[in-house]
Amino acid sequence: MRRLHKIYPGLDEDSYGGMTTTGTIVRDAQVFGLIAEDETCAGWSIAAIQNLYDQVSDAWRPYGHMVSMLPEDLRARHKRIYDAAIARAKERGWGPDLYPD
Repeated sequence: MRRLHKIYPGLDEDSYGGMTTTGTIVRDAQVFGLIAEDETCAGWSIAAIQNLYDQVSDAWRPYGHMVSMLPEDLRARHKRIYDAAIARAKERGWGPDLYPD
C-alpha cells in the first residue's frame, strides 16, 4: 500500500491566505521569530508543521497564550502580521459571515 505524504500549500495558497488553524501556527511562528516573516511554509510536511506547532505552543506558554500578555515588541509584531493577514484575506473574500456559528 502506498502511503500519501501530505504537505502544506503555504500561507499564500491556503484558504483565504491562511485563515486556518495551520495559518495561525505559521503566523504565530513569525511573531515569535521561529521562522522568517516571509516564510510561508509552502511544501512543509504535516510532521514539520506539527513540530512548528509544538515550538509555537512553547513560545506562547509564558504569556498564557494571550496577546495582551505579550511584551510590547511582540504585541506590535503580532498586530502588524495579523492586520496584514486579515487585509489580504478580506481581499480574497474572507469575512466573519463565512462562520455563521
